[in-house]
Amino acid sequence: MDLYEHQARDLFAEHGIPVPRAEVTESAKEARELARRLGGRVVVKAQVKTGGRGKAGGVKLAADPAAAELTARQILGMDIKGHTVRKVMLAQPVDIAGGAEFYVSYVLDRAAGTFLAIASAEGGMEIEEVAATRPEAVARIPIDPAVGVTSAVAARIAEAAGLPPQTVDVLVRLWDVLTREDALLVEVNPLVRTTQGQILALDGKVTLDDNARYRNARWGASPESVHDDPLEARAAAKGLNYVKLDGQVGVIGNGAGLVMSTLDVVAGCGARPANFLDIGGGASAQIMADGLDVILSDPAVKSVFVNVFGGITACDAVADGIVRALDRVQLTKPLVVRLDGNNAARGRAILEERAHPLVEQAATMDGAARQAADLALAPNPL
Repeated sequence: MDLYEHQARDLFAEHGIPVPRAEVTESAKEARELARRLGGRVVVKAQVKTGGRGKAGGVKLAADPAAAELTARQILGMDIKGHTVRKVMLAQPVDIAGGAEFYVSYVLDRAAGTFLAIASAEGGMEIEEVAATRPEAVARIPIDPAVGVTSAVAARIAEAAGLPPQTVDVLVRLWDVLTREDALLVEVNPLVRTTQGQILALDGKVTLDDNARYRNARWGASPESVHDDPLEARAAAKGLNYVKLDGQVGVIGNGAGLVMSTLDVVAGCGARPANFLDIGGGASAQIMADGLDVILSDPAVKSVFVNVFGGITACDAVADGIVRALDRVQLTKPLVVRLDGNNAARGRAILEERAHPLVEQAATMDGAARQAADLALAPNPL
């Protein structure tokens, strides 16, 4: 469960991490009064759970309360990557010492079975860009969960990333946020040093563990706090395990491990997955229809890849679910199906008998991924 920036800011403040004064509102008119309280000149920031707000015009400086009201009116209701702006945060502007913008985060490293500290002296920009162009500028330090981030560990992180000694206390407190708030990710970008020498967290991101939601009820009171993306909210209403991604190939699979592998194989073929959708052990016509309905509603999707390994749920049952779903959902994009395992031959025969012009089959996972990627990347896909 991702938190909004203002919620992450509140968590940081609760744990003693310095943050600028800020207020949140849903009203442009109220923004004028809040700006007056904050000293007049403010930064108005769209509150959505996605990146790229600045490039989209969702972060602007307002010189006075009147300008803050006008700016809030412009930002509220904006669409930023499919996210509607319902709230804005007004924050006091900060005078940053030259070049003193840093990046720090802790993230769960599932492959290594531990946590990873990621830090860089080149903050204020997307860390992925820094890692791609200057990998030596990004320090990655494994954290032993049994030890955590003590002052000594924080000092090693700061030294490895080239951060000033004043950031050590923030690194310790940020680890406290991660462990005490059941978080999988905590990130500050940028962490800055002001011209007065103060260290401040200007922007933050926090992802909480869904399995601990019962301990974090204050963040999950409303549906929009859990699923800000409209497609994710729509899928959740249908009981689907769906996560929106930013690619062109829609993905449906049975089992989280298989779906994760499918995402990797699609990416290896040069395309990007558009979603994660795990149908688990059920592949009824209703589930397949609901899944296809959600995926095909994403305008970025150019092809769909159904990857199923038959076990408890046999492949013929999956194929029957697909065929029945095609009677309920208008298929507008090519659908590539790979069936393997229990009753796979019978499942393939069912799809062949249906002979839908947009349904193609492939014998292997790699072959199906290549087919789906080629269809998605074609200049004029079917």
